[in-house]
Amino acid sequence: MTRISVTPSRALAPLALASLVLLAACSGAGDKLTRAFGLSRDAPDEFQVTTRAPLSMPPDFTLRPPEPGAPRPQERSTARDAEAALAPQTALAGATTGPDTPGQDALVKAAGPAAPADIRRRVDADASLDEPGRSFTDRLMFWRTPPLPGVAVDPTKEAQRLRENAALGQNENQGDTPIIQPRSTGGSLFGNLF
Repeated sequence: MTRISVTPSRALAPLALASLVLLAACSGAGDKLTRAFGLSRDAPDEFQVTTRAPLSMPPDFTLRPPEPGAPRPQERSTARDAEAALAPQTALAGATTGPDTPGQDALVKAAGPAAPADIRRRVDADASLDEPGRSFTDRLMFWRTPPLPGVAVDPTKEAQRLRENAALGQNENQGDTPIIQPRSTGGSLFGNLF
């Protein structure tokens, strides 16, 4: 039987190498080391990635060569894309020119008559029929109605503020808009009942 003798210096070599790698990972050189070993990934900045229009054959070969540094004519700017994403109606409004085409008129006629004036009330009434009634436990647990979204403006104080701004020749946005403060609920459970 052959016996392998392990000296302390041989046993400490892998341990020293591992501690050196861990120590290098903690220092400023650790970033380079993790990249060298492929332990970190450099993802592209998703806000800098843009799409390019596909290459296509020009309709004729008499085109002038592009100027270096000039924007590509088939690509839209990122500002235009952002405007189209945030406010599509303004982006589409700029594209429409002239009267409606006969095809558009035929499509509108085929859609039928205009909606009645109280269509929203009718839809809300129909939707309330689908909503099941609240059970006793729901009414007991959720007895308070949730507050309406938004902030209520005090109409008399707001009208007074607007008149004062007009009299002083200031912009109507000058000053704070007065709001109606909601009633406090009190500290006790029965604070609103009395």
